[in-house]
Amino acid sequence: MKKTKEENLTRLPAGQVPKPPVVVVLGHIDHGKTSLLNAIRNLQFTVEKPGGVITQHIGAYQIEKNNKKITFIDTPGHEAFSQMRARGAKVADIAILIIDSSQGVQSQTKEVILHIKKAEIPFIVVLNKIDKPEANPEKVKRELQKEEIVVESMGGKVPSVEVSAKTGKGIPELLEVILLLTEIEGIKANPNIPAKGVVIESSLDNLRGPTATLLLTDGVLRTGDVIGTTTAFTKIKNLENFQKKSIEAAFPSDPVIIFGFNEVPRMGEEFQVFPDVESAKNNIQIPFKKEETTAVLEINKEQKLLNLILKADVLGSLEAVEAILKNLPQEKVILRFLKSEVGNINESDLKLAATGRAVILGFRVKADNAAKKSAEKGKIKIMQFEVIYDLVEEVRKFMEKIMTATEVRQDLGRMKVLVKFLSEKNRQIVGGRIIEGEVKKGAQIEVWRSEEKIGQGRMINLQRNKKDIEKVLKGDECGILFEGNVEIKEGDTLVFFTETREKGEL
Repeated sequence: MKKTKEENLTRLPAGQVPKPPVVVVLGHIDHGKTSLLNAIRNLQFTVEKPGGVITQHIGAYQIEKNNKKITFIDTPGHEAFSQMRARGAKVADIAILIIDSSQGVQSQTKEVILHIKKAEIPFIVVLNKIDKPEANPEKVKRELQKEEIVVESMGGKVPSVEVSAKTGKGIPELLEVILLLTEIEGIKANPNIPAKGVVIESSLDNLRGPTATLLLTDGVLRTGDVIGTTTAFTKIKNLENFQKKSIEAAFPSDPVIIFGFNEVPRMGEEFQVFPDVESAKNNIQIPFKKEETTAVLEINKEQKLLNLILKADVLGSLEAVEAILKNLPQEKVILRFLKSEVGNINESDLKLAATGRAVILGFRVKADNAAKKSAEKGKIKIMQFEVIYDLVEEVRKFMEKIMTATEVRQDLGRMKVLVKFLSEKNRQIVGGRIIEGEVKKGAQIEVWRSEEKIGQGRMINLQRNKKDIEKVLKGDECGILFEGNVEIKEGDTLVFFTETREKGEL
């Protein structure tokens, strides 16, 4: 009778045994990280956008090659997700540095290289999009040398593979290189110690409560085990693999989904198995909570304040969205987060928004029915988004909308008054010569006498040779119909200008 994997592992001697590699996929945005994973295994876990696919948070997925498992971690490429990428590198055994061979080394590519070096893990350079006519893998390899990365074909030690996620070319070779590197590096785990690992992702599931995706690093995790981090714990009632199928046990390098935590655990936390619930409870450390609602902000009279309530689907997304919003220029409009948490938008959020005069931002979450009714009744703004770029752009527009408009003056020209034709009530007709710039119909006018401003008004009409015209230039003579509260005399200088109210930019 064939023994199960779990039975075989329990018979192994104590100590390290080979395990499937955990591979993290890193690179600049739009260089094809998620497309590569989709090509390796047809998984749809992203948001489609014109011009590419955008990953919003970390996910872990497994494939098999030659009866050997490989676990992949997909990480977001946008600059806002830098911390998430760093976490991905820390839990991985091997990194894939993916580069668009038609674009070369970019800013986030350099950042990723730093993460990989800091994590001190072996990596493979993957030159993607070689199907493009403009692809130039050799040029990319030379650019990498400037970052102190020398691939094998250039005489170095870093393996590189040329692939096309679009056509699938090179992907079998990439998987072979991953398995070869796993063997060379001797990637192992100890299945006979109490299970432990890392929280890859966490969220507040509407139906199942606080939920987390865990990556097992050692031991065997079973249903009935009590696990905990420093912020949350649960007794496992059900184990699910990355495809959300129930399993009895998880082994080193397996990603698993577990629900029923007492709180949403933090991303990047280590978890372990405890003998009982009481022991797991005693391991909880109450984190310091910032109270932004009571924070004193210094705001000058030129600044505006925009209060925000941010709700997101998972902690990784929440952290990333909040970070990028805080990086928006706030010299003119200050952002203050009254609440920032995972979960759908509810009536409690609406009550806080009403008292705090806040805008509610929802990132990949829904608003429940009670919240929708409260929003309509109280005229509270709820802005919901599926893609981080859209959210940031709308917040930027909203900030600019509430900014105080500024008066922008443009000086046009000057006229020396030579003659006064008519004066009645607050209107006068005067003639003169343009001595500087030009004069346009409808301009504002300042009246200067002996280098002193004595009054102001506006032009009602502009004529030259007794014909209405739109503008006159330096050296021209003209007549104007002036309306204002000052009497113009011969010899005065008229200064013409326009004023417009412009919304400022952040």
